[in-house]
Amino acid sequence: MARVFNVTGPCIPARHYMADTTERVKEIRKMVDNGSYFAINRARQYGKTTTLAALARELRAAYLVVSLDFQDIGSAAFQNENTFSLAFMQILLWELQRFHGAEKEDIEEQEEKIEEILREQDEKFGLMALFRQLHTICESSSKPVVLMIDEVDSASDNQVFLDFLGQIRSSYLKRETKGIAAFQSVILAGVYDIRNLKRKIRPREEHKMNSPWNIAADFNVDMSLSKEGVAGMLKEYEADHNTGMDIEKITGLIYDYTSGYPYLVSRLCKRMDEAMESETAWTKEGVLEAVRLLLMEPNTLFESMIGKLTEYEELGKMLGELLFSGKTITYHPMNPAIGLALMFGFVKNQEGKVIPANRIFDTLLYNHFLSLDEMRTSDIYKASLYEKEGFIKDGHLDMYCILEKFVRHFHEL
Repeated sequence: MARVFNVTGPCIPARHYMADTTERVKEIRKMVDNGSYFAINRARQYGKTTTLAALARELRAAYLVVSLDFQDIGSAAFQNENTFSLAFMQILLWELQRFHGAEKEDIEEQEEKIEEILREQDEKFGLMALFRQLHTICESSSKPVVLMIDEVDSASDNQVFLDFLGQIRSSYLKRETKGIAAFQSVILAGVYDIRNLKRKIRPREEHKMNSPWNIAADFNVDMSLSKEGVAGMLKEYEADHNTGMDIEKITGLIYDYTSGYPYLVSRLCKRMDEAMESETAWTKEGVLEAVRLLLMEPNTLFESMIGKLTEYEELGKMLGELLFSGKTITYHPMNPAIGLALMFGFVKNQEGKVIPANRIFDTLLYNHFLSLDEMRTSDIYKASLYEKEGFIKDGHLDMYCILEKFVRHFHEL
């Protein structure tokens, strides 16, 4: 099967062109080896699931890896401790049933116990009983156990999930102080920072910023693709297709527009591979056309981002000031609007200043704000539409024309 550029779901090396994540996985493994509990919080389609899959493959020789996905639990499961605990047992059973060999022998008795629990559907089975079973699995396994949970912000009831985190914290502390068998490492992955889950559920209501996840180690691993990573992906593609592209030049252009955001890199490459004339696809003109087409298309990432501007009013206000008022915004981690913009991937911290995360998001946000009713009805907007063709001459911006129009419309501006 020929490999392709993937923009949906996790990337699989045998099927997809992807950047080498070996060094990233090695960095994360060090945290696991140290017994750390941590969260991987990154924006949508930033490679979290792909990274977890690669990490699981890396760890399996030395650890019993239990990899779960909270998307497999329906929202009804978060009503109370009992429904959540039984649902957790169900997805845990599915995971344990995949094991074989020595790993299977270690947990076979626990698997049978879980099946019994699910048959009985005991209405008194809650978090305490759930964690008793988890401790028993850790105690029975000949290898240290690593728990990974993807899409943790699928938790639709904040309090039940906070209670779950509290039990994880309790297990961690007992491991450290009493030597009780517990997970070697717990890794939670999702968009929302654990401290901001309350904001996700009720963004306009009062929320708590503290969380029982205060045992977590800082996760500072760079999840964006490096220029070297993008170049490596293009080298593999070129070896298969012999397009004659200038790999260094195309890598630089793609990185200039995406700053290594994994989805954007793959989306541009997919556009050039599948939707453009072969003779122009992997050229400067091809990259620019792919960027133009990307900004015109509806996709789940862009729709999610624009939706956040409506959901969080302070976020839209801050980004509007950043883009249109020329205001310098100093990075401050405790500023709620900045925290949201960072969490959702709109911006980044560059030398203490808040700037758009990449040129594509910069343009996307400009286009969005310019499309709003209050902007479309302004005289300056109407003038810009009427005169916009005059700003480009021979494929270049006419800066004299721009300054002339600025002077003409100064008072309106």
